[in-house]
Amino acid sequence: MKVIAYDIGTTGLKTCMFDIDRKESVRLIDGEVEPYELHVLENGGVEQDPLEWWDAMGKSTKRLLEKTGVSNTEIKGISFCSQMQTLVMVDKEGTPLRRAMSCMDTRADKQFARYMRKGLQIEGLNLYKVYRLLRITGAVTASTKDPLWKYHWVRDNEPEIYNKTYKWLDAKEYLTCRATGNMRVSCDVASATFLYDVKKGCWSQELCNLFDIDMNHLPGLCNSTDEVGGLLPNAAEALGLEPGTPVFSGGSDVSLCQIGAGCLSAGDVNFYSGTSGWVCTTVDRLHLDLGNIIGALVGADPDTYCYIAELETSGKCMEWVKERIDLPEMDYDGLIEYIKDTPAGSNGVVFSPWMHGNRCPFEDPYAKGVFFNLGITTRGYDLVKSVVEGVCMHMRWMLEATEKTFKTAPVVRFTGGSAISPYICQVLADVLGREVETIENPRHVGTMGAAALMAVSFGLISDTKEIKDIIKVKAAYKPNPDNTALYDRIFPVFKNLYSDNKKSFASLNGLYNQNKCAVSEETYS
Repeated sequence: MKVIAYDIGTTGLKTCMFDIDRKESVRLIDGEVEPYELHVLENGGVEQDPLEWWDAMGKSTKRLLEKTGVSNTEIKGISFCSQMQTLVMVDKEGTPLRRAMSCMDTRADKQFARYMRKGLQIEGLNLYKVYRLLRITGAVTASTKDPLWKYHWVRDNEPEIYNKTYKWLDAKEYLTCRATGNMRVSCDVASATFLYDVKKGCWSQELCNLFDIDMNHLPGLCNSTDEVGGLLPNAAEALGLEPGTPVFSGGSDVSLCQIGAGCLSAGDVNFYSGTSGWVCTTVDRLHLDLGNIIGALVGADPDTYCYIAELETSGKCMEWVKERIDLPEMDYDGLIEYIKDTPAGSNGVVFSPWMHGNRCPFEDPYAKGVFFNLGITTRGYDLVKSVVEGVCMHMRWMLEATEKTFKTAPVVRFTGGSAISPYICQVLADVLGREVETIENPRHVGTMGAAALMAVSFGLISDTKEIKDIIKVKAAYKPNPDNTALYDRIFPVFKNLYSDNKKSFASLNGLYNQNKCAVSEETYS
């Protein structure tokens, strides 16, 4: 049967059609991409328009059906892989009351401090609340970017919006609501709110009381393989699909990329590099490393967890350097060609990829990107390659932090848009000093995960863990020992860029943020 999976990203929506069958295969037929705006505000806000997500779904779905020549009657189900920790406030009809607050939004620093920075502390966080969070969720909110603080920001700053709110949804939950009329959230996404009781499998009344959350604002819970409902007639018309087509919940980008990468056994590691990036390890128990800001969240596979270390800007750094450095007009293949002869170490230039603050292994919204050790002989290709190496160095740092607690597999997977480039794959292998594998269609790893879960939903695959056997390795990259030895010398310097400049980041960027004027934005009426 044929299905469609959607990946709701930071800057665009991917729509992919797959064949799934009883021979335990999930095959990508074709895909379409539709961009939308990411609104970066001067007061630390980062927003998206949920209506643009829906519009992107309709445009890309119709183009995909036309391009493939597949009839809409052949599409037997749709599902989602999505960014998470996004705040969408909706009324009773599911209409957004304001633009969605992205996972990158940093406005809620006062709200975070009010609840988590007072009283007896551990690692700078309220000890009692850390204890209660660990007992109930297995994780701890340690960032101003977490959704419950954005919820409080709306309550404090936009009370007219808060008072109209019926439910607080995440990105894909808004889209499944628009498609079916039902408001449900998958458990993996719910766990990232830090209000989900992992032992009881329900929302925690205790934590809602502790953090002053109106429990009525939380939607119903479901599993990633559950059908949320059938496609409503008006939604079907907007998407070009048949009314009644089953709509499955799907999951977060982290958990579904883990599924799509075939990382379903304890110790399997997936390095993902899209606009943002992360190092995710499949683990068999809950654990929180407060010192390094790494925690285990519920995964789409009900028997394992995703131990996630996150980098805010990964491929975004490459996009930035491509746009901002005065280079001849070139695509990404041209950019790789431009740096291909640059030696490992970029002739001494080191770059830090903290272009929008950082989460792991340190939480600091004031951290920024740095080009370090420039000289009069430094060339443009040194700067560009140092950006690639800087992202890989940070990935190594997050893996190092992960391995303080969990043993990881010696061979790791690399997915996301950056994994399309064999050159970047080799740099990652050299920086890590271990073998790196890529899969078929690494850019569509999240939608692959969503499609594979639909195979489980339809009973074509009996168990989520069997998905591991149908994800095929496309290429493997072994580290160059000489390059790895050089990167071993650079790595401590890279890490010191943060500790050496932490106070300067806070001084410059804290002061800069205080002097900014709040940006007035229209909200939905």
